[in-house]
Amino acid sequence: MNFGVIIIGDEILSGKRADKHLAQAISLLGARGLQLAYAHYVGDDPARITATLVAAFASGDVVFSFGGIGATPDDHTRQCAARALGSDLVLHPQARDLIWERMQDIARENGQPFDPDRQDNQHRLNMGMFPLGASIIPNPYNKIAGFTCRGAHGGAVHFVPGFPVMAWPMVEWVLDAQYAYCFNRVAWMEKSVIVMGAMEATLTPLMEEIERTHAVKVFSLPSVDHPDYGRHIELGVKGDAAVVDKAFEALRCGLEGFECDLGPEIVRAAA
Repeated sequence: MNFGVIIIGDEILSGKRADKHLAQAISLLGARGLQLAYAHYVGDDPARITATLVAAFASGDVVFSFGGIGATPDDHTRQCAARALGSDLVLHPQARDLIWERMQDIARENGQPFDPDRQDNQHRLNMGMFPLGASIIPNPYNKIAGFTCRGAHGGAVHFVPGFPVMAWPMVEWVLDAQYAYCFNRVAWMEKSVIVMGAMEATLTPLMEEIERTHAVKVFSLPSVDHPDYGRHIELGVKGDAAVVDKAFEALRCGLEGFECDLGPEIVRAAA
């Protein structure tokens, strides 16, 4: 199963705010033995958001969409999700009740009576308008729910706010409640070595041979201006810890046939 993210908002693309969701999504997935397959950044353009969501629903992937589910004029995600699904927006009863609970909490904290008919309280109900058939994602921060919509090919898009303090616990809840069966219980490892004085094209046959003969992925990360190694390649293997050591040994042996200098080895691991 592939996991992807969609990060929505002009403020990200304009540089007014730095995105924090991508790194956190990688971390949350990695802690569960999962990997992020792709990420899309989209501004507050309804047509582009809709097209991105159409592709997400058709993909069969698990996708987390961050941002744009509020009720201000620049929040388009709820409406775009409905258009992408060819569905109507309807007030979700459980989301409505949670909004009322939140508004009652605020009124009580301010020592004021709760008036559900007040214009601003009625406007807040828009945050509970989801595509027909959506299910809610609990928001432990302020009770204003996110929502999940299923695609036609077994995947789903999970919509959470743009605020990290709300979004990240909501993503964790979705992962643990709905995708625990996907968690990778096998220890993962990555081993690499700094290679100086070699070209990627020259090393490619060795890389292909390692992938052909070992159940690992080979990676090559070139750099041209490293302060310590200058122009170099970080060459390594990653995968199940039980097979990485043998594959890396074969990689090191293969490098002996090239005129290159080897720097330090790097090990990264996670359970």
